Amino acid sequence: MRIVECPLRARAWHDGALVAESDACLSLERDGEASVLWFPVADIDAGSLVGGDRGLLTVLDHPPEGLERLEGHGSFDQERVRVELIDEFPGDDPRSATVKRFPTWGDAAHLIDMLDVRHEGNHRFVSVTRSDGRRPVVEGSQMLGQAIVAGCRLVPDRRVMSAHMAFLRGADARRTLDFEFAERSNGRTFSSLLVDVLQDGRYVATGSLLLGTVAPDVVHHAAAPPDVAGPFESEPCDMAVTGRDIRVVDGAYRNDSDAPIGPPVIDAWVRFRQVPDDPALHAGLLAQFTGHMSIAAAMRPHPGVGQDQAHRTLSTGINAIDLTFHNDVRADRWMLYHHLSTFAGGGMTHSECRVHDEAGTLLASFTVEAMVRPFPPGTGAVDERTAL
Repeated sequence: MRIVECPLRARAWHDGALVAESDACLSLERDGEASVLWFPVADIDAGSLVGGDRGLLTVLDHPPEGLERLEGHGSFDQERVRVELIDEFPGDDPRSATVKRFPTWGDAAHLIDMLDVRHEGNHRFVSVTRSDGRRPVVEGSQMLGQAIVAGCRLVPDRRVMSAHMAFLRGADARRTLDFEFAERSNGRTFSSLLVDVLQDGRYVATGSLLLGTVAPDVVHHAAAPPDVAGPFESEPCDMAVTGRDIRVVDGAYRNDSDAPIGPPVIDAWVRFRQVPDDPALHAGLLAQFTGHMSIAAAMRPHPGVGQDQAHRTLSTGINAIDLTFHNDVRADRWMLYHHLSTFAGGGMTHSECRVHDEAGTLLASFTVEAMVRPFPPGTGAVDERTAL
């Protein structure tokens, strides 16, 4: 259990009325559970709670041992009161601020810490864990990003050129992952690594990395970026991580099976507020988002099918990602992810995707193989940590 200062402005709303706003909230965090935000009592307008329902608010006048810092603070029932954070990015443009519903999974700093896996000697790395009590399954693209960061640590004088990873079974976000590398070549220009990801001694993913040196152009061309609205003309998307700004062109990413149908395309702008000046982490962050929207793009043309059915009536998951880097990456600047699903059928989907920067430079290309399958009749939702 930890009590930490919330660095962002927080607000609480009940039935459309603003009942609290503060820059000095405290967050009570417990491993494996959703965090609770505590507002200074001076910043709470309890009289504005609609209907005077004070049961929505808990105030600690005499907190128990270990919670002394919460004295003079109050927390809301976060199921019935909307608590949100104002997530601001540097710059003068007022459109830089977005709203994130609390509790969040965490901050971009937590994600960067997870990607920066710990070197345990020889060719072995170990991850740190973070879980907020919701569905505790590790994203496949997170493991790909972690493998890229680790590979860059093993071969520090070369840039990652491409990475491939197949995901064999689900992994529990509450337990650590082991990354074991084997060197297959280390020449003057290129290095090749194989990587296995294990949890509790079981293989959960396997893949390979190609690292190399950059040479002068002999020929040069690149696919043009899609002609789409810019980040501030696109709809903010809350994926429960502060310090990460996601804007979806035309609001095409919907968690709703009744949403209007459209082409099998989703374009999304992504950037991070603050990233260390470390090329491996910038590449890892680009990779981490490659698994987020390709399944939704495959569902978009089909009425009555949507992300809200995932893990309930539909078994969905990423099976493999192939990623090629074309240029240096700056994840603290806008990156445009273009997801195009080129096939869906037989319980599988295939997507061909690209990442451009705001100037149009092609940063990376990737493909995603994924499954979209009904659960067996009479079984309902199953634990997909063992279903992949």
